[in-house]
Amino acid sequence: MPTAPFNRAERAIFRRLATPEKIQRYLDDLPYDKEPEGPRCRSPRRVLRDQTAHCMEGALFGAAALRMLGHPPLLLDLEAVRDDDHVLAVFRIQNHWGAIAKSNYSGLRFREPVYRSLRELVMSYFEHYYNLRREKTLRNYSRPVNLKRFDAFDWMTSADDPWFIPEYLCTIAHTPLVPPRLLKGLARVDDRLFAAGLVGSSQKQVPI
Repeated sequence: MPTAPFNRAERAIFRRLATPEKIQRYLDDLPYDKEPEGPRCRSPRRVLRDQTAHCMEGALFGAAALRMLGHPPLLLDLEAVRDDDHVLAVFRIQNHWGAIAKSNYSGLRFREPVYRSLRELVMSYFEHYYNLRREKTLRNYSRPVNLKRFDAFDWMTSADDPWFIPEYLCTIAHTPLVPPRLLKGLARVDDRLFAAGLVGSSQKQVPI
């Protein structure tokens, strides 16, 4: 297990996060950062310090925590229309993919490592990925990006916002998830799934 560059107290926290499920539970227990003071992008060290995170920060923390367990620190970007993008920290166990994520929507978080391909994993988010107008909005996904490429910039412990990571995710190629001919026929999200997705969320329903 890699220990640098975290200090002793930080490593003690990571030791308690001994499985992907425990990492997800830790993120779920953190308040969702609604950025009242403007956009920010905390490093994993700052997430530990501030005890709050949003989607991007949660993915970075998840990737760092997975790295402490011996997994490569991989992020996968989900692109949406008329909605925010979403970022996952992905991992593989016995050649099956799973994911860790921080989200205001309950259906966009953890995935067990049972998916044979990245496309299978991403498709598991499709029905749960919707905006407040109940439109299903997920469209594209990226390849996994190994954050080891950013180690020289101290992305895990930087006091500065590591904006270079989300900026990089915006530049790489994304693969379409749904054939264009099927998009016009998508149904709106029904009442029960919509309500379930907003359990614990700060989001509010808007008229259709």
